[in-house]
Amino acid sequence: MNSALQKPIAAVFGAARLRMYVWASLVAQILIVVTGGAVRLTGSGLGCPTWPKCTPESLVNVPEMGIHGIIEFTNRTLTFVLVVIALLTFVTIVRLPKPQRAGMVWPALTIGLGIFGQAIIGGISVLTQLNPWVVGLHFVLSAALIAVATILVWRFYRGSVGSSGSPAPVAKVAAALAWPIAVTGLVALLVGIVVTGAGPHAGDQKAPRNGLDLAVVEHVHSYPAYLLLILILIALVAQLRSKGITSRGTQTLLWLVLASAAQAALGVAQARLGVPPLLVALHMLGASIMAALLTYSVLVLRSKRV
Repeated sequence: MNSALQKPIAAVFGAARLRMYVWASLVAQILIVVTGGAVRLTGSGLGCPTWPKCTPESLVNVPEMGIHGIIEFTNRTLTFVLVVIALLTFVTIVRLPKPQRAGMVWPALTIGLGIFGQAIIGGISVLTQLNPWVVGLHFVLSAALIAVATILVWRFYRGSVGSSGSPAPVAKVAAALAWPIAVTGLVALLVGIVVTGAGPHAGDQKAPRNGLDLAVVEHVHSYPAYLLLILILIALVAQLRSKGITSRGTQTLLWLVLASAAQAALGVAQARLGVPPLLVALHMLGASIMAALLTYSVLVLRSKRV
């Protein structure tokens, strides 16, 4: 390779950059959920009424579309930011020596491919006039990619690029509840998506709703949400009694309790206040953070080393 190119390539794709890239992958996947929520909550979901172009004649938004066109097209362009981050991450990982990149190639590749899946499902949602089930599928994929990005961060710190770690002090009860907590959290997330499809924020005045009674599905959503909080509290008490407050498992469960309680409070406030857009946005951010925390909790509580 030309020596003049080696230095800039090493600067961009060097191992020292990988920590920034894996964290950028996780943060970007969370932020794309928030910006997608902003599109829906501002009624800009059909700001670009077709796909992949913004209009049948133009790739970008035109002045006649106003603020809704700007918001929707801006959200579409963020996909390219995600693609750049994914490429930087993947290329940097595959350039590492084989022992150092162990366990990181497949998450990085999955994130890259998933971004194209996000774009396609987003396009289908526009073409179906924001069908709530398609919009919900879009969030399911985003949550899955947040989970994969969390695994990538975990693998970075566990690999030889990061620290080798030490045995994880995890109570038996906490370890046994790791997967039930994760599955209950997934159920709460999926039912929450159904609630969103029944709510008033469709992304456009003419967009369809799923036809379910909002008050009923809100109550149904609360059951796995409260069960989740109870399971986390049981695991936390067991962890505190057995391993103390300084262990990684205890700290993870503390964060889960705080996030789950905040989500429950936001959910109750939304129902009581008529689903105001700001609370919905915060709830979506919280759901994204919960997807990351639930994934991380399984990795910590079921791992033999941290």
